[in-house]
Amino acid sequence: MEPEARRGQIIACARRAFGEKPYGAVSLADIAREAGVTRGLVNHYFGGKRELYLEVLREMVAVPDYVLERLPKGTLQERVNGVVDRFLSVVDRNRGMWLVTVDALSHGHDPDVDAVMREAEEVTVDQTLRALGIDPDTDEALRGMCRAFAAMTRSATNEWLNRGTLSREQTFTLLERTLLLIITEFGPESRAK
Repeated sequence: MEPEARRGQIIACARRAFGEKPYGAVSLADIAREAGVTRGLVNHYFGGKRELYLEVLREMVAVPDYVLERLPKGTLQERVNGVVDRFLSVVDRNRGMWLVTVDALSHGHDPDVDAVMREAEEVTVDQTLRALGIDPDTDEALRGMCRAFAAMTRSATNEWLNRGTLSREQTFTLLERTLLLIITEFGPESRAK
């Protein structure tokens, strides 16, 4: 297997492990065994359990560029629908790890986790704006609203996946309408009026 494919396989196994068990109950030996590699190779790629965990968090909240290329290119409404639907599909497929990620963010006491999340949040804001046809170097107020929206998405998905107080459809509607409102009311086109 090519190095990047092997690395991806290790990350996928780690994502499952960290999504199913608490951090302390996950061992690198178990992840290596599931990935079909040696523990030494896991250490070679990631350095150790903590670094692997941080990489899993980073990849969980980052959106690969190829995903953005597959989103609808139609109206703003269609693009917003595509962004929100794709996000919820990824979260649903990776629900265990997503809830671990949301939990890690809610505690806010680990500077390494905080740094990974801040970095990922900025990348996600850039990608979301690009997917909606907006220059990510737009004004800082719109970026701030998108960061606030990101916090709302974490809370809404927690209500859906963890508490069961919202259905997927309700979560979709809440996020889709909120993002559409932010972009139509505060995006570049609203300032041009």
